[in-house]
Amino acid sequence: MKCPYCDYSGTKVLDSRPANDNKSIRRRRECEKCQRRFTTFEMVEETPLIVIKKDGSREEFNRDKMLRGLIRACEKRPVSVEQLEAIVSEVEKEMRSHAYAEVASREIGELVMEQLYPVDEVAYVRFASVYRQFKDINMFMKELNQLLGKHTDPSVK
Repeated sequence: MKCPYCDYSGTKVLDSRPANDNKSIRRRRECEKCQRRFTTFEMVEETPLIVIKKDGSREEFNRDKMLRGLIRACEKRPVSVEQLEAIVSEVEKEMRSHAYAEVASREIGELVMEQLYPVDEVAYVRFASVYRQFKDINMFMKELNQLLGKHTDPSVK
């Protein structure tokens, strides 16, 4: 394993433990040259999952890209990176459980919003505004009204 700080190829493993529901191993490593520590993850290489974009193009599913989008949506919100990583893992698990080689980006977006809503409603609206590409304030208000409708108790007037 190459050190990310000094590019030296010699490292030693200080600690290993299971991660992501025993689907990967988290290793704490130390560079033998600069003594800096870093974390790596080892996981089973799965068949590639292809995302079909809105324009019809295809690209390989990228966990980091989804995580970056969630981090932007949750900026200045009380949501931890661990919560966001759990959302990404859950969405990926859901997609792979259907054993499809290709998934439409709109399906992925819906899965993300489904997971994000209970975590933080403001982040949910932020993510939805980018994902659904609201063209005007009316579309945005429609989404907000649907969100508010989920909290309205019909027995209370």
